[in-house]
Amino acid sequence: MAKADENQWLRRLPLIVGTVGGTLLMLNRLLTPVVTDSQARADVVGVFLSAILILTTLLWRQIQPIPPEAVVLDGEEGFELADGLADTVATELAWASHLLLTNTVTRSLVAYYDGQVLMRRGVLGPNKEVTVGPILERALTQKKPVYLVSLKLYPGKVEFNYLPENTQGVICQPMGEKGVLILGANAPRSYTKQDENWVEGVADKVGASLDAAVVIP
Repeated sequence: MAKADENQWLRRLPLIVGTVGGTLLMLNRLLTPVVTDSQARADVVGVFLSAILILTTLLWRQIQPIPPEAVVLDGEEGFELADGLADTVATELAWASHLLLTNTVTRSLVAYYDGQVLMRRGVLGPNKEVTVGPILERALTQKKPVYLVSLKLYPGKVEFNYLPENTQGVICQPMGEKGVLILGANAPRSYTKQDENWVEGVADKVGASLDAAVVIP
């Protein structure tokens, strides 16, 4: 948190310095009875430098937008696979979860298929079992992803008690004919469109493997 605050102040520093400098130059000009040539030239340079500092801040905001506030998810990290999985399925789940945890903002991940939790990885939630609520049911039946950009804003967040309690954002991504991949992020509004496409591609690949394999209950 302290690091994020420090970065925000550093980004704002050119704007503050440029604004203060420009204001002082204007006051100095208004309070000076006779303006000499050298002072006029100094004022021009000062105004130019102040404008550059202000422009720098505006450019930083476009090129390096301030990331959403992140939290440390409650819970311990782990990797759990259901018993009785075929080796190919276990390998596929391990591969997919590693990719998502290392290449997206995902910090907690649950793979649910045909009424069974096949995998939990990342920061583990307090409950091992998944109770299908309205939001997860919609993803399963409509075969369309559900992205909750800021979980605290949704009354239905109580159904995700198998994720860390302070999870900030959730994606329920359909996975094959009977499954869904549930991803939890540690920051609100943190998944980009590219992330969503990446999650969809990985889920489609794993789902195809699960549909073709025999999962032992």
